[in-house]
Amino acid sequence: MLEVNLLPGAINEIMASVAKSSHLTKSDCYGLMAAILDESITEEERLCVDRLLRFVIRGKIRIKFET
Repeated sequence: MLEVNLLPGAINEIMASVAKSSHLTKSDCYGLMAAILDESITEEERLCVDRLLRFVIRGKIRIKFET
């Protein structure tokens, strides 16, 4: 079974990156996937992940997969 580990401070880094560029990169998406699968993240981090996903659904943030 594949183990996914979230890097410390990754969610804050993703939030800062998105605030600057208004898009998620492929690595940001993998970081959010790791955060969703990580049961040990704080409630504040969970709310940040939820907020980012809501912004994607509403079209305020775009997903950019090209490099």
